[in-house]
Amino acid sequence: MWDKLKILEEHFISLEMKLGNPEVIKDQQQWQKLTREHAGLQETVETFRRMQQTEQELEEAREMLKEKPEEEMAVFLRDEIAALIARKDDLEKELKVLLLPRDPNDAKDVIMELRAGAGGEEAALFVADLLRMYLRFAERQKWATELLSSHPTDIGGFKEIIFSIKGRGAYSLLKYERGVHRVQRIPSTESGGRIHTSTATVAVLAEAEEVELEINPQDLRIDTFCSTGPGGQSVNTTQSAVRITHLPTGTVVSCQDEKSQLKNRDKAMRVLRARLLARMIAEQQQEQAQERRSQVGTGDRSERIRTYNVPQNRISDHRIGLSLHKLEQVLGGELDEILESLIAHERAAQMQM
Repeated sequence: MWDKLKILEEHFISLEMKLGNPEVIKDQQQWQKLTREHAGLQETVETFRRMQQTEQELEEAREMLKEKPEEEMAVFLRDEIAALIARKDDLEKELKVLLLPRDPNDAKDVIMELRAGAGGEEAALFVADLLRMYLRFAERQKWATELLSSHPTDIGGFKEIIFSIKGRGAYSLLKYERGVHRVQRIPSTESGGRIHTSTATVAVLAEAEEVELEINPQDLRIDTFCSTGPGGQSVNTTQSAVRITHLPTGTVVSCQDEKSQLKNRDKAMRVLRARLLARMIAEQQQEQAQERRSQVGTGDRSERIRTYNVPQNRISDHRIGLSLHKLEQVLGGELDEILESLIAHERAAQMQM
């Protein structure tokens, strides 16, 4: 482990030197790539350096104790040595976790796609609830959000809504939200007081950059059409909405929320790149299907991952058997406890592999 950490530290120093090179700074694509790599190593290298400092302090304290100082100083040194050993053990455990294999997309921004499933209008309202939950969580993390596409219903729900979240570590946390979410509650339209079950699907896509995924313009069919939806200037009057079809894969993306055709096209291309990257990754990972099944959250949309039971104020994550009686807080954006439990479960599984 120590040899690997020394190699990582040397590479980290090399990256720092490259990032200060004026020629590299001029090439923004290369500079951004190196910046992300540098940021990904920073925590590991800083922890390793704290470990080295702790080992040095421990050695110095032991040497001083060997010199047989006065009793008061000897007591102090023995206490200091015990504290340093405990700190060293904690840092060693932390380093083992930091050296576990990482998802290469963890540092990326994300595009989230929420869609109503079973349950009709109630499912669409549930999508609106999930949207608020993620937006509030993003706000708590000081992440930036941007609406990319939406299909609202007449009473405040969404058949589908797509939005981006930009911020450090966004994908590393939100990837655990992939799958089918289920809500159990009494709809406002239910006169008999019966509990209904509705579902919504959540897709979390790592946002791909143009340099990562080259799309041949000849592979695209781009259509324009009039926007539809709630009223407003330009709706149903101008060809501002855009539909892009990636011919080799049949992937179709539509965006109509902006009045500008150019802005809708840019947003549609961002969603298309994210979907194609997810498709490419899925194909690469088919060979590792057995390993993926042993990990938390495969991302399969048919997988029911969580139930929101409103009458009992309970939220249950079925992947790790976690139940919390704090549904209101979670829907208010307090996802931290659930996500931390999922991360801990995944790391424990990786340690055993």
